Amino acid sequence: MTALGFLYPGHSAEDDYPRIEQLLSSDIRLDLVHTDIGEDAHRVDALRATGSPERLAAGLEQLRLSGAEAVVWACTSGSFAHGWEGAHEQVRGLARAAGMPASSTSFGFVHALREIEVRRVAVAATYPDDVAELFAGFLRAGGTEVTGVRGAGIVTAAEVGAWGEREVLALARSADTPDAEALLLPGTALHTVAHIPALEKELGKPVLTANQVTAWEALRLTDRRVNAPQLGALFTREPVVQV
Repeated sequence: MTALGFLYPGHSAEDDYPRIEQLLSSDIRLDLVHTDIGEDAHRVDALRATGSPERLAAGLEQLRLSGAEAVVWACTSGSFAHGWEGAHEQVRGLARAAGMPASSTSFGFVHALREIEVRRVAVAATYPDDVAELFAGFLRAGGTEVTGVRGAGIVTAAEVGAWGEREVLALARSADTPDAEALLLPGTALHTVAHIPALEKELGKPVLTANQVTAWEALRLTDRRVNAPQLGALFTREPVVQV
């Protein structure tokens, strides 16, 4: 059994994780602990506070007791809001406090793009424009070319969590550009896992979403590869065969 640990801020789209678990191998368990979101606002100061070391450390003991082998901070904005170097320091501190490999959703996007060998992406974010641009800047720092950024201007995770397939598809269509090799939907407050097949069919390209890449990043940390077509192009590569 491979146990994967996630620190998830507040309550919005956490039900994506049981759905992911059902689509993965039966010997993989996803353990999720909720952290204190503080002020529910997609504003840079509030986002940095959401990902503070104190708030992240508060959930680690429960994950250790669950037997988690790796932990991912399941929050895109609460990691990239610290900048490229600050986000690295955040996960280094998380790994030290947890005593296990650690990462964040923001780095999950960067590593997933390298996995599928994509360099040019469009960003469809529910965030206000200034926060969406911070994510684009984070991607650029990781070596990705951003062909376009569309922000939906939503301030709270609670509102994002109420979106359904119609709103997600509309945002994706509006943000996609012809020269983008993939479309990215950041924001772990957004329900996307059930919509990935429809998104990729509609756009005709890989679609990476926050909760999807968060789970993939935890698998990467534990050296697991899983073929799960319903989770999109990121999960359709053949799993590594252990000899």
